[in-house]
Amino acid sequence: MKTDRWLRAAILVFFTMATGSAVAEFKVCPTAIFPFAERGSGVRGYGSKASDILFASLVVNPDLILVDREDMKKTLDEHELNISGMVNPAEAVKVGHLTGAKILVTGSIIEADKTIYLVAKIIGTETSRVLGASIKGKTNDDFGTLVEKLAEKVAETIIMKEDQLVAKVVKREDKVAALKKVLGDRKRPVVFVDIEERHVGQATIDPAAETEVSLFAKECGFTIIDFESGNKKDADVVIKGEGFSEFAMRRGNIVSVKARLEVKAIDAKTDKVIFIDRQTAVEVDLTEQIAGKKALQTAAAEIAQRMLPHLVK
Repeated sequence: MKTDRWLRAAILVFFTMATGSAVAEFKVCPTAIFPFAERGSGVRGYGSKASDILFASLVVNPDLILVDREDMKKTLDEHELNISGMVNPAEAVKVGHLTGAKILVTGSIIEADKTIYLVAKIIGTETSRVLGASIKGKTNDDFGTLVEKLAEKVAETIIMKEDQLVAKVVKREDKVAALKKVLGDRKRPVVFVDIEERHVGQATIDPAAETEVSLFAKECGFTIIDFESGNKKDADVVIKGEGFSEFAMRRGNIVSVKARLEVKAIDAKTDKVIFIDRQTAVEVDLTEQIAGKKALQTAAAEIAQRMLPHLVK
């Protein structure tokens, strides 16, 4: 139901005001860990062990949010992307788009004579920047201890060089300005936005994705027909979508939530699909509901920027 929208929006603003100042200072890097490649007969089977120990070592770090491994594997398997130590920067952007990860950690375990090398590649999915961390030891050293030492270097690299791995946050005004430049003076169609959303396990109190898409369209000069009082038949383009958010993990008082949004734009006269896209996002906050709304809002903003240029003539 999309009634009493102003009341629900007011509730959402209240919670945002109550929690926003504390969360604003919290920096989080959603990170996905892949199995390491094995190079040498003496390290056979060590690749998956390395990623398991690395995950266990990094998951307790308060500055990192790790993408759920089973969820990641299922998502990538569905898109026929190989989870292995051979992930390259070109694939990183696609992996990040599907899983919500801003950073990928992969690498190799190399056996040379009586020495073992653990080499990690740290890839920014938004920047395609690749950084590294490595450690070496003897083949008879405790493998778990070596991986734990590598984890310390990986965490330090991510935290200290986050600005090189993760794209800088762009203000909404700058995004809208850039989008207006792309749209130019081309005619904007009249649009009707209808995006259903839900948060797994809880009631939904505000249509965050629908609001964000409508806001971007309105600020870029599109005429928006109100969902409740307007007539859908008056629209040139109908934007339909479905989104959901789901609890990912809790770290102290901080809650991480992952969201997925699917949107399509349909020509109202011909019923032909003009545009179709999907986006995954991860956000954190002090409350699960607000984090879910932020994740859907982030996903909706990304789709809106890609979609709106396809709607103008």
